[in-house]
Amino acid sequence: MGRSVREALNIPDSAQDAFAFWLCSPLLELQLKPKHQPYKLCRQWQDLLYRFTEASEEDIAQDEPCLQYRRNVFYPKTKELQIKDEGVLKLLYDEARLNILDGRYPCDPEQWLALGALTCAIELGIGLDERKVAADIREKKLSSFLPGHLVVGGGFLSTLRGKGGRQAELEQKLLKEYHSLSQNPSQDPTYLLRQYLSTCHTLPYYGCAFFSAEIDKPAQGILHRGGHKAVTVGISLEGVYVMDVKEKHVLLGLRFNELSWDHSYPEGEGDSHILWLEFDGEEAGTPVNKLLKIYSKQAELMSGLIEFCVELRSAGDGAATGTDGEVVPAQAAPAGQVGSTERPRGNRRGKLRRQSSVVCSRVHSLSTISYVDDGKEIKALKPKRAASFFSRQAQPQDYTAVQVAESLEQG
Repeated sequence: MGRSVREALNIPDSAQDAFAFWLCSPLLELQLKPKHQPYKLCRQWQDLLYRFTEASEEDIAQDEPCLQYRRNVFYPKTKELQIKDEGVLKLLYDEARLNILDGRYPCDPEQWLALGALTCAIELGIGLDERKVAADIREKKLSSFLPGHLVVGGGFLSTLRGKGGRQAELEQKLLKEYHSLSQNPSQDPTYLLRQYLSTCHTLPYYGCAFFSAEIDKPAQGILHRGGHKAVTVGISLEGVYVMDVKEKHVLLGLRFNELSWDHSYPEGEGDSHILWLEFDGEEAGTPVNKLLKIYSKQAELMSGLIEFCVELRSAGDGAATGTDGEVVPAQAAPAGQVGSTERPRGNRRGKLRRQSSVVCSRVHSLSTISYVDDGKEIKALKPKRAASFFSRQAQPQDYTAVQVAESLEQG
């Protein structure tokens, strides 16, 4: 079936590993392995939903998956930049654009404006009269060029100004960016597509597989009530990213050389599957280890994907998986760059950035478990069933892996 689809889409053999089959619905998304038979998995879809989602029986009964041919989560960005075929670039652009518009790839203003202008140039043409472009934008709707939550949303002042005023302001900004882009009218479609994808590559979560989950809210008020916050967890060859579903920004972003992880199963009725992420942090100026609990029935899938991505990177510093399931080495990433699993012994990781950018981590807004591993008065803070990849490295690391424990304390 893969060969038939590639022939229909005119995908050259050199780019066949860039795509894979996915079974997707509003409730669950799964990238299929080459050995999987989509028809059989469709027959088992309800069982998969019961296993990996919290959906109601009614929603599960009404849910139907569709088979999609999408970007392969194991395809390195370095190889994607080498693609020259316009048809393949257009397929990758279409998927990336949809993720931008849906808010799956959070962007800062300068990014979504640049991407919106590139979309105008790709979809409408370059060097057009401003009135013509404005008319086309209104006809297609602004949400076809800019993220929907920006067009529809807005703060209190935006509400007072009105939806029309907000959209007019966004339209003017988009037209200005398009005019700046049109200063070089000789840019061909392939160049524009590559520019769009290159801009997306600056987003660390580009190419991720996404999972639905929840995390603890920090305790607030006199009664210290917390609750859960809905998040999306993105996992790629480069790391793990936890994003706020409502606010459309990153809460925590970790490369694989910055974390340990574990998956724990429910131990009693009412308990949840949990994906544990362990990373370096700071409390009142003191370096500490932090644990983030991610509640999701898809924790098992996330843990398995993390482990597989780590193994791929260990096998070739950026290996890719071919359509036949074999590990194919890609260009090695120099130590210290994104995705490199090497870290000098005896050095702590650098502090996570805490800026206003949607891409930067917001560790201060997370409810985490903190502990100091200095050999003194260490309480039982670590989760059970340790599965840190650091314990499997060829060279010993200075990082302490997640270990068996009996109780937890919130920090």
